[in-house]
Amino acid sequence: MPRATDMAGFRAVQARMLTRDGIMQGLAFRPLPTDVIITPFGKCGTTWLQQIFHTLRTRGDTDYDDISAVVPWLETAADLGIDLEAPQKAAPRGFKSHLSWDLVPKGARYIVAVRDPRDALVSMYRFMEGWFIEPGAIPIDAFARESYLREGEGRDYWAHLASWWSVRHDPAVLMLSYEGMNRDPVSAIRRVAAHTGIALDDELLALTLAHSSLDYMLAHKHQFDDRLMRTLSERNCGLPPGSDSAKVRLGKVGSHRSELSTALIAELDAMWQRTITARFGYPDYPALEAALAAGE
Repeated sequence: MPRATDMAGFRAVQARMLTRDGIMQGLAFRPLPTDVIITPFGKCGTTWLQQIFHTLRTRGDTDYDDISAVVPWLETAADLGIDLEAPQKAAPRGFKSHLSWDLVPKGARYIVAVRDPRDALVSMYRFMEGWFIEPGAIPIDAFARESYLREGEGRDYWAHLASWWSVRHDPAVLMLSYEGMNRDPVSAIRRVAAHTGIALDDELLALTLAHSSLDYMLAHKHQFDDRLMRTLSERNCGLPPGSDSAKVRLGKVGSHRSELSTALIAELDAMWQRTITARFGYPDYPALEAALAAGE
């Protein structure tokens, strides 16, 4: 099957990636109280947090060809043939997910990063283009209207944010923001270490700061290019080999200003008002992010 050239084709390709049984096995996973589940919405800092966490718990292990091989993804593990109960390289055990609080397996410790939905949209679009989508074939406006500008089944950006925001003060939950991680990566590393029970010294802090920097992750992008999922997409969806599935790109805050039309930004802002402002009172994402930074 070639890469999609319209949204109907995109949905058809995506539908062939994973099995329902495989996803349900991930949802049924029973974590240990010491387990760590890193579960932001897609393109909101998941890979970055996986790298921070794995570097902290191993003091800098780099012997892997896909970060999700050492911090496995719950929802895809069964279809990838990964045993979630298999020994990991170090303690505590760590897992990736994109599940909301309502759906994620309970009983672990959780790390969630939130991100401006307008920037997350741009990042998701660029991630899909050249892998699932033929470059230049589907305008970002069309992609947005099929994803970020609709709600459904509790698995959209808005439901994910609302579910985790409601439990952000739970002791088992650490909520960060992508923007805050950019502003103060040292603080983010310290908070991840404290939340996961990993002893942090100056040497480990410096090592983690270096190994989770944009420069380092770009230089080693082959370790963060979703190799496992790309191989699965070639097998299950018939996508061309060698797709661009790199997750580490520019990492910019505010990229939507030059990437999205004024009309699309207005539609996204209106969606925010309907889904987040109506429930929590924050007029826009910057207001919510400022409240998070203030500890509210």
